[in-house]
Amino acid sequence: MKAEHINPFINATTNVLKTMAMTSVTPGKPAIKTDNKTFGEVTGVIGLMGENVVGNMIVSFDGPSILSIVSRMLGETFTEINKDVVDAVGEITNMICGGAKTEFAEMGLGIGMASPMMVTGKDIELSQLAKALTISMPFDTPEGRFVIEANLHVK
Repeated sequence: MKAEHINPFINATTNVLKTMAMTSVTPGKPAIKTDNKTFGEVTGVIGLMGENVVGNMIVSFDGPSILSIVSRMLGETFTEINKDVVDAVGEITNMICGGAKTEFAEMGLGIGMASPMMVTGKDIELSQLAKALTISMPFDTPEGRFVIEANLHVK
């Protein structure tokens, strides 16, 4: 995966959370992921495939960050991870990936998206679709942290 391929995910993440959850996020330093374990307590995974591209995007939230984000999105207070929070992670995953997909199209990379899959629990092991490096991008919110991970093999 090329480093510039993380930028559409960063841009989409910032935009989606600002627009949908009135949450400002601060991107951290991207790094190459060295294991296959999820970062947070709730994780959204979406497969990506196109004529010249295969891979996936993962967004993984710690408890405090996702509870705050979903509380803002839905206008009610969430204090524990439940079905509504997990469903919201699916929507957030879809919106972030959709925003990135638009930016990739402008770069000449047509990408299709699968339906997102949600996983709950910390340190869950996930296998990657593509045989490419996975780039992990941490984000800080006022309440906690989450990461975006992208694994794309461009032929």
